[in-house]
Amino acid sequence: MRYGLLGEHLPHSFSKEIHERLGLYRYELIELAPAELGDFLARRDFGGVNVTIPYKQTVIPWLDELSERAKAIGAVNTIVNRNGRLLGDNTDYGGLAALLRRTGLDLRGKKVLILGTGGTSLTARAVAKDAGAGTVLRVSRSGREGAISYESAVAEHPDAQVLLNTTPCGMYPKTEAMPIDPARFPALEGVVDVIYNPLRTRLTQRAAALGLKCANGLFMLVTQAVLAAEAFTGATLPEDTAERIFREVLTEKQNLVLIGMPGSGKTTLGRLLAARTGRPFVDTDEVIAARAGRSIPEIFQAEGEAGFRDRESAVLRDLGATGGRILATGGGAVLRAENRAALRQNGLLLLLDRPLADLVPTGDRPLADNIEKLRALYEARLPVYRAAADARIDVSGSPEETAEHILQLWRND
Repeated sequence: MRYGLLGEHLPHSFSKEIHERLGLYRYELIELAPAELGDFLARRDFGGVNVTIPYKQTVIPWLDELSERAKAIGAVNTIVNRNGRLLGDNTDYGGLAALLRRTGLDLRGKKVLILGTGGTSLTARAVAKDAGAGTVLRVSRSGREGAISYESAVAEHPDAQVLLNTTPCGMYPKTEAMPIDPARFPALEGVVDVIYNPLRTRLTQRAAALGLKCANGLFMLVTQAVLAAEAFTGATLPEDTAERIFREVLTEKQNLVLIGMPGSGKTTLGRLLAARTGRPFVDTDEVIAARAGRSIPEIFQAEGEAGFRDRESAVLRDLGATGGRILATGGGAVLRAENRAALRQNGLLLLLDRPLADLVPTGDRPLADNIEKLRALYEARLPVYRAAADARIDVSGSPEETAEHILQLWRND
């Protein structure tokens, strides 16, 4: 039988690898233009499919039956073919409810703003109401379809306590976008973004910087996939299946990003980690030099530090957009906020914290080619490194010991 995901554009999707990790069937990404959707459903040559943007409501007229939950919500993300009859269900509900529990967000009595008016927003509204939210409002650019505008949300609902983003704003490949600034809501307690690619959107990065509970949508995606698989096959999967696959996919999709002072061992350790994990290793300074067609000192000489930093930002923006690599960054890579955001979206940032006394100036580093420059850099940059890092790594041991420590930290994160 055929199983897969229906959508119009699916380059961002992780669904194939998630479903195939279950080991129950082959799963494919089925991209259909709107004019093709009806013919596909009419053929009924599949055992089960999931449904994503923009078809979660569009598919309903083609179905023979809706589950009570899908009927109440008015959106379908799972279709099961039962002896030629198409049953529409909504496993996003269970996925989002599980994500909220995992994030530690209690919606009882809270004012919840749901960003978006598509099919997933209807699911989010149902989840919020069933969780006992006091007020639930949907927010859209137009303010139509029973929603309020973004302007009204900020002006009239600054006491909102939870934001749920169901829009594609900030999704790969347009990862620099953010639908609204959570700082505009001083009573806010938490932010959940159903986007899972990138792993950390600008919205949740901003929420984390504000000290709020926050999460992206990967756990929701995995949980709804497990529920859909059970509906497709009739199987009952082990209780820990969603958590296990979530951890596996997160690890697979993350970059390990090494940050720290020049001479802290990022390149040596990066190559060692790449060898142990089988992942590609990328030295960002090497990419900058290759793109420029000249060495780092030559770039500094011709364009100054500002010119080099602009080139560096462009490279980090490209490398940070996708995951699965070991990245060794230049010493100044995280000085710009835009670079930190680009690296964080799919990366675990690890600070190689080598003491100043163990750092050695070298002539190929224009900003650290003598001990005085090195000391000034260290004093200025260390607070930035510590604020940017997800974890600090003691590099007093051998590179092999440090690599093993990082791998243990990563697998248990």
